[in-house]
Amino acid sequence: MADCLNCGEELKGRADKVFCTSYCKSNFHYQNNKDKEDNSYKLIDNQLKLNRRLLKQYNKAGKAVVRKEEFLRVGFNPKFFTHYWKNQKGEVYLFCYEFGFLEKKENGKLKYVLVKWQSYMDKQP
Repeated sequence: MADCLNCGEELKGRADKVFCTSYCKSNFHYQNNKDKEDNSYKLIDNQLKLNRRLLKQYNKAGKAVVRKEEFLRVGFNPKFFTHYWKNQKGEVYLFCYEFGFLEKKENGKLKYVLVKWQSYMDKQP
């Protein structure tokens, strides 16, 4: 008789059985897949967390402006965000959790205006 690949318990039943329960099967595959580097969920989650950390670090006062090239250099990726908010001017701020950014061109340079979510942003126009 063979043993369960997850818990090692002796298997009963079919000869080609490899797990004793559906829990063991699920747990075995979860453990094997959670550390794979190509896990899309993990990559997206890590980038969102990095973006949030950078937005918070560069925006101590609640509103700040940083050069886009500097922000990208430290690992920020504007393609990863959790939600957006449109102001009365029609400008769309992208947010990573409670910290947001808006790309603007000032004096021929691309910059990000960094903001923190405010209660008035909850109200829809």
